[in-house]
Amino acid sequence: MRKHILILAVLISVCITAKAQFSVGIKAGVNYSTIDANNLKNSSVAGYQAGAFVRVGGSVYLQPELYLSGTGGQFQSDDDVYSGTVKFTNLDLPVLLGVRFGPQKLNFRIMGGPVFTTILNTDESLSQNFNATYNDFKSYKNLTVEGQLGAGVDFGPLTADLRYQFGVNEVNEDHQQRQNLWALSVGFKIL
Repeated sequence: MRKHILILAVLISVCITAKAQFSVGIKAGVNYSTIDANNLKNSSVAGYQAGAFVRVGGSVYLQPELYLSGTGGQFQSDDDVYSGTVKFTNLDLPVLLGVRFGPQKLNFRIMGGPVFTTILNTDESLSQNFNATYNDFKSYKNLTVEGQLGAGVDFGPLTADLRYQFGVNEVNEDHQQRQNLWALSVGFKIL
């Protein structure tokens, strides 16, 4: 993780010294996440995200972000005997590469890149027979790498994004659990 932060800092420094366009902003939004689990039906839970972003570059830009998010999923066995809900509080670090096009006051963007996610807290509500059957179901990794693709629009200092985030690796290898989500956020450039 430290190596990734150092690489990110070097990239930002190079872009700033090259007199590239630079903006800093805050953002908040909602997400709908699921956790795909082996042999279980799943459904989405609503969550949140709030944090900050830095955008460096012109028509091609680098956008690292740091935000707090709430994600999770609901599970149910095929015979409806086992059920449960898991919610995570995460610290997310997306490092996105994007392309901007359109006029300066109203421009459109597409972006993608990795997201480094650290689980800060886990809140589980599993039925008693679920715990007895899947005693290792709660073996979640503290750090995962995910991918993110999306599109956005800027209108002056206002910004809005719609993104899809998909699990590159599993949050729980024992049950092949991968987290996927859709996120809608709005932001404001303060610099």
